[in-house]
Amino acid sequence: MSLHASYDDNNLFAKILRGEIPAVKVFEDDEALAFMDIFPQARGHVLVIPKNVKARTFLDLPEARVAPLMTRVHRLAKATEKALKPDGLTVTAFCGEPAGQTIFHLHFHIIPRYEGQRLAGHSHGNRADIAELESIARDIAAQL
Repeated sequence: MSLHASYDDNNLFAKILRGEIPAVKVFEDDEALAFMDIFPQARGHVLVIPKNVKARTFLDLPEARVAPLMTRVHRLAKATEKALKPDGLTVTAFCGEPAGQTIFHLHFHIIPRYEGQRLAGHSHGNRADIAELESIARDIAAQL
């Protein structure tokens, strides 16, 4: 899908924002929602999405919204590190299908990295245990 396609109000993350699909929430305020990736690439994989904006990619986000969103991504990355004590973190956003984007609502991935453990891969299809995600979400939220 092109970088310049129209925003689809029925994308998965828009449905999560509207409460039509459940999510294991880590954090929410007027600016952003953070929730656990149900198909995590590693234990503790968090997604952060902006609210009240139809941005398919980071390039679509209005400049005035960049700093508030990135502040939340930063806080959530720090909380994830404190809660889970990974050996590293990957913080990234994909812009467009050729870059690896599969859901076309801007989102940042916070992926804990553990020495000697390979990532499961983007869109691998192995659904996580919801109870485990809820426990991890509580641990991360407690560090905010």
